[in-house]
Amino acid sequence: MTLSKEYRLRFLVVFATIVMMSCGGGNSEPSPADNGKDRQVILAHWVDNIVLPSYDNFKVKFDVMKTKADVFKQTPGVPALVEFRTAWVEAYLEWQKVELFEFGPADQTTLRNFFNIYPTDVAGIGSNINDPTVNLNLPASYARQGFPALDYLINGVASTDDQIVMFYTNATEGAKRIAYLSRIVDRMNTLITNVISGWPSYREAFITKTGLDIGSSFGLVTNAYVLYYERYIRSGKIGIPSGATIATGGSVNPDKVEAYYKKDISLSLAQAAHTAARDFFNGKDVITGVEGPSFKSYLDALGSKDATSGTALSVIINQQFTKISDKLNGLGNNFSQQVQNENQPMLDTYAEMQKLVRLLKVDMTSAMSITITYTDNDGD
Repeated sequence: MTLSKEYRLRFLVVFATIVMMSCGGGNSEPSPADNGKDRQVILAHWVDNIVLPSYDNFKVKFDVMKTKADVFKQTPGVPALVEFRTAWVEAYLEWQKVELFEFGPADQTTLRNFFNIYPTDVAGIGSNINDPTVNLNLPASYARQGFPALDYLINGVASTDDQIVMFYTNATEGAKRIAYLSRIVDRMNTLITNVISGWPSYREAFITKTGLDIGSSFGLVTNAYVLYYERYIRSGKIGIPSGATIATGGSVNPDKVEAYYKKDISLSLAQAAHTAARDFFNGKDVITGVEGPSFKSYLDALGSKDATSGTALSVIINQQFTKISDKLNGLGNNFSQQVQNENQPMLDTYAEMQKLVRLLKVDMTSAMSITITYTDNDGD
């Protein structure tokens, strides 16, 4: 039987449609790789599943610290001091998980400047204690407040707990001292509360700026993230104390470690910060622990690979994170003691961190077409 011209035409149209659908053409859904390139999905995941839950967790720890500080203010004694110190350690550790979020409301507030600039300015703290009207917003006061200042005020003003309590119960000076300690905690509470409350109104603008230009959210986060690892983890926690940076002239600086007066938590702080940076790279959901949209998934969607080995760039970066974790695990709890007694492991840790900085700052940003806009000012 001979088919009519109209029937043959209809048959060819149907056949062509079937072929196109089977080959992924037409109106089929985007491939997983294309979904991985959706930067708005990544931005939303960062805010909703990493940034905000991390801030919530920190605020819980901070609120406990504030409560213990208030108790110590009302009834200064050794038991209250010990509880305050314990809560301070827990809050300081949790801070390491949010310090890298210096974008959006935190950047607008310059939160890090008021929370974790060390070494603390002991002489300046003494001056501020004597001037209850001093402006704590000024750059000169950055190192006179926050966690490092509290470190000095509850761990470093005397050699024993009894003597520390006497520092605050002194008949002539005690009231001013405890007032300043309380002022620092209250100010930190106001600042972190403002940052957290600022995110709901900022969120929509943040997740819709999906470009790769300097003003885009993706560009801002990338710069903040790389800068944090380079300047505040690599240099601040390891490079400056160990003398690894050119700016230090090769001299060790045992007095410039984080939590200098507590002595035994500098390693824990560094490990917490490093882990937080690794988890953010992989998009680890703070609540579920499951990896989601992230730098890692974006690099994979772009097909980014090492030019020499052909290995996925995300794999190489994660391998470097692991090497650094191994180096950190080999360090002592007290970095001040570490750099004085056995500094080579610190230098080795710095060297591995420097390799990661190059991977993040050069390889990752190049693959993502992101421009680094900050200037490294530590001389190395």
